[in-house]
Amino acid sequence: QVQLVESGGGLVQPGGSLRLSCATSGSIFRNNAMGWYRQAPGKQRELVAAITSGGITNYAESVKGRFTIFRDNAKNTVYLQMNSLKPEDTAVYYCNAGRSLLGSKRTSDYWGQGTQVTVSS
Repeated sequence: QVQLVESGGGLVQPGGSLRLSCATSGSIFRNNAMGWYRQAPGKQRELVAAITSGGITNYAESVKGRFTIFRDNAKNTVYLQMNSLKPEDTAVYYCNAGRSLLGSKRTSDYWGQGTQVTVSS
């Protein structure tokens, strides 16, 4: 069974920073693009950022310049560094392995359990 283990969510004030982590097995990590998605209450899940196995990245317009996605191949882990957080970034953040850089579903489509990010004063 494929596991994606997320960590790093929490409560932060507007303007603050958080770093999310997602670890998985080596075979899943090496052979798939990795992405972060989020879902706010009453809204659909949306792509936040994605990165291919070769390091090509894609970001939602709403997070460009504030969020950075990167991979640590030695640790089979993908990170999402979130800076200048805003209240509208509040959501459950999910890690994905297998979807395309633009978020299209492919043969492999694995999800983490989700981690809550709350931006509030």
